[in-house]
Amino acid sequence: MRYRWPGAARDCLAIEQFAVGGGERVFLRGPSGSGKTTLLSLVGGVILPQAGTVSVAGQPLARLSAGVRDRFRADHVGFVFQLFNLLPYLSARDNILLACRFSAARRARLAVRGTSAEAEAQRLASRLELGDVLHRSAAELSVGQQQRVAAARALIGRPGLIVADEPTSALDADRQQGFIDLLLDECAEAGASLLFVSHDLRLARHFDRIVDLAQINQAAVSGEAAA
Repeated sequence: MRYRWPGAARDCLAIEQFAVGGGERVFLRGPSGSGKTTLLSLVGGVILPQAGTVSVAGQPLARLSAGVRDRFRADHVGFVFQLFNLLPYLSARDNILLACRFSAARRARLAVRGTSAEAEAQRLASRLELGDVLHRSAAELSVGQQQRVAAARALIGRPGLIVADEPTSALDADRQQGFIDLLLDECAEAGASLLFVSHDLRLARHFDRIVDLAQINQAAVSGEAAA
């Protein structure tokens, strides 16, 4: 798989093979500028490679139209973005529920378990110590609270793949450990795969496998600049 940003002279990613198994917990490490966020955008189908194939749950993403790809992502991939991507004018509760409002498949998975999106949002918020701020707008929340709201939004509806981009960067040590425990517990209970991106190797001990992006990215090995 090769990816080059528009206007760039060289590829920023050239990866022969990389896979995350069903239910596997993978820690992807790499310094700033190594191409981690670009790789996550490819995994989510936000961007497409110029060569090679990116597949999620057996579905090659490039075979889907842009609109179908968006729906597939909403149904099957939970993202914890580095910059959170919350809607500032919505409450914490409504930000969490957005994932289910965009995806009938997520709502259906909860219904099979005999629960509603609203009840699941409350459960996740309680585990993330957000129960007393659910009514507040995202703009009123601290950075750490916003990060935890973003995590609840990614987890709700039991998507098969959770992608987390530096998800503990705004949390203190105690909440960081609680967050990791929650993320691993929820993924294990749902049978979801977890691709966790961070430069903080102290967190790596919680994961099944550690992957160094610099070692699998041939663009970096050949001296080509990563985005």
